[in-house]
Amino acid sequence: MKTFSDKQKKLNTSLQKLKDLNLINSSQNKQTIYLKEQKNQLEIEKNQLETKYKSLIENYQKLKDRLKKQDLEQKNREMIFDEKIDELNQETDILMKEVDKWQT
Repeated sequence: MKTFSDKQKKLNTSLQKLKDLNLINSSQNKQTIYLKEQKNQLEIEKNQLETKYKSLIENYQKLKDRLKKQDLEQKNREMIFDEKIDELNQETDILMKEVDKWQT
């Protein structure tokens, strides 16, 4: 049978191991909590960035549509201008023929 002092030493050793184990777990728990907080913060930032990205995409599409519309309007104005120039050229030709008729 073991003596009382041997039992006490084993008990103390076991208690110390338990304390060390508990400290390790405590440290791991702190790290786990810290990592969870970090993860949550990153998820919040990710969501904010996704929202901003969607907003930018929407703005881009609106600007793109607006540019297309302006481009079409510009082309229409150019066509009208070209038609007016053609009309003026035709009128000028007619007038020149009339002037030539009067001169001869």
